[in-house]
Amino acid sequence: MPTTQDYMTRIQSFSRTDLLSLWTDIKSKNTPTWDSGKAFEFLILRLFEIEGAIIRYPYSVDLLGQSNAEQIDGVIHFQDINLSIVTEFKDYSRNLNIEPIAKLRNQLLRRPSNAIGAIFSTMGFTMPALILTQFIAPQTILLWECDHIEYCIKGKSTFKQGLLKKYRNAIEEGNPNYDITI
Repeated sequence: MPTTQDYMTRIQSFSRTDLLSLWTDIKSKNTPTWDSGKAFEFLILRLFEIEGAIIRYPYSVDLLGQSNAEQIDGVIHFQDINLSIVTEFKDYSRNLNIEPIAKLRNQLLRRPSNAIGAIFSTMGFTMPALILTQFIAPQTILLWECDHIEYCIKGKSTFKQGLLKKYRNAIEEGNPNYDITI
């Protein structure tokens, strides 16, 4: 079974063209050389890294003597805008319900208040999930659906620009699922 280091080494060798091809494979559910969900997770983290973010690839957190008490899919740091994002990735064939949002909210509760969360989904979100994210303040969790991700992957926006649009809209309008494609 490949380790996080194995996946990091692999994804960091990918060109932009390779990453676009991997995205096509992810959408068609054709990633046989990756463990379930790993291609999507590492693809997005790598794209943020290419844009200048400091990335902490997936890791486990030990808590109160318990090993692997928390699994973090990744953290994205943009030093130039003083923003850190704890991430969750879901490559499902259905819309996400509230569980990943509740999990990420609990992870954010243990971190400094200026950290935000982001959930990236290859599909979308159920109505209960969309409602929950409207009312989880003071934690901020931004939602990324397939169309938003593809918009950035295809170069119509950078992920950093998309993140900032979503973040500003969450502050101004209270909308964590701002459509960056409009």
